[in-house]
Amino acid sequence: MALLNPYWRVMTKLSLRRSLLYVPAANARALDKARTLPCDAVIVDLEDSLAPEAKAAAREAAVAAIRQGFPGKTVALRVNATDTPWGAADLKAAVAAGPDVVVLPKVSTPEQVVAVSRAIGEDIEIWAMIESCEAVLRVADIASTAKIAALGALLVGTNDLAAQMRCRLTTGREALNSALSQTVIAARAFNLAPLDGPFIDLEDAAGLESQCRHAADMGFDGKSLIHPSQIDAANRLFSPSSERIAWARAVIAAFEAEPKAGVLAVDGKMTERLHLREAERIAAFALQAG
Repeated sequence: MALLNPYWRVMTKLSLRRSLLYVPAANARALDKARTLPCDAVIVDLEDSLAPEAKAAAREAAVAAIRQGFPGKTVALRVNATDTPWGAADLKAAVAAGPDVVVLPKVSTPEQVVAVSRAIGEDIEIWAMIESCEAVLRVADIASTAKIAALGALLVGTNDLAAQMRCRLTTGREALNSALSQTVIAARAFNLAPLDGPFIDLEDAAGLESQCRHAADMGFDGKSLIHPSQIDAANRLFSPSSERIAWARAVIAAFEAEPKAGVLAVDGKMTERLHLREAERIAAFALQAG
């Protein structure tokens, strides 16, 4: 049977996560501006961007901002770690505010993810931050909690990880490549989104482009960002190219023409049904991204 929309199988689960903009919860002006920006997700931050004495007031501001909404965007709340003085109150605020996602920092065990998921309920997705040596060593176990908890993504905290490793955090991130790759593999094994950490040099546009391209080549779905000026590069480099979209449409058309075929030649190259699944994903992504 011909499909009116051949991409329906992946459209229902697809969510654009190319550009994930951190916004301090205490910065009302930045929160207002974020509603107009072309980022895919806004991460309202209660953790690293705030001094301890500012966290309580920022928590109230975060709840108000999330309730007001960020139309057309995934809305996430980054809470403080559960073993800090602010963690429990942050989770209660998340339940009250109802974001799409809670970004959970300092995850090192699967038990942390399960406990938080039970505390906030299955309607709120969790993005677990992989930002320590312990987390990298147990990344597959952490990812496996997707079977019993509302885990949706693994988000690498590259700065914290590099600090603990005492390695040099270069644009190419050579010292982190193994950890980055392990995170992508674990995420894909459990149908999670792998999300890259931020690029902190706001003056180095070429470095940002290089790092986005490298992360996309590794298999990441998107990148966390610390400034609106980084959004366009992330959206562009984590999107399929026009050539890739054309390939996807050609593959879909070929299998629609021969629905019983297992292998076809498309543009002179052997193309299997595993390529059809990838083509459907790319075409659905392009359709959603406009």
